[in-house]
Amino acid sequence: MGRVSQTQAQENRQRVVETASRLFREQGTHVSVADLMKAAGLTHGGFYKQFASKDALVDEATAHAFGELARLHAAGIERNAGRRETAQRELIDAYLSVEHRDDAADGCPAAGLAADMARTSGNHEAHRIYAEGVRAFADALATEDEAGLTRLCTMLGALVLARATKDSALSEEILTTARAALTATG
Repeated sequence: MGRVSQTQAQENRQRVVETASRLFREQGTHVSVADLMKAAGLTHGGFYKQFASKDALVDEATAHAFGELARLHAAGIERNAGRRETAQRELIDAYLSVEHRDDAADGCPAAGLAADMARTSGNHEAHRIYAEGVRAFADALATEDEAGLTRLCTMLGALVLARATKDSALSEEILTTARAALTATG
């Protein structure tokens, strides 16, 4: 088999990053390189032509996931003609939904990667990227009256608990209760 063009190599690399971003949020960063490459539709041997190590891919996939989250929030603000409160309400409703609970692969990287990041030391690049992503997400959730970090902690905690209790009535109750608390107008 011949060499791939530079363009094709870049497309393959992007496909691996996107696939890793989804799999890591869904299954954790312990996914093997072989399984990851298979999911991306590529051969295992090509991995090390694209990435120095699996840790390098974890770094890039983490940054990609938080970039997606930031773009989603920015699109919500744009869709709502710059009305940040309306966009935040939409984001909270979508975040604390059954659909988001059931779609970890395309879901919040703060929730999906939390357990893995808790097990890594702070000197890993992915850990730094994760912390910056969490801070940016919290800042995006801030209002004049409420700290974004408080809102994020409520949302993330509710999502993790709802996922952990998915096959019970408690799961939807957790989502509903947290959504009501965060969107109540006082």
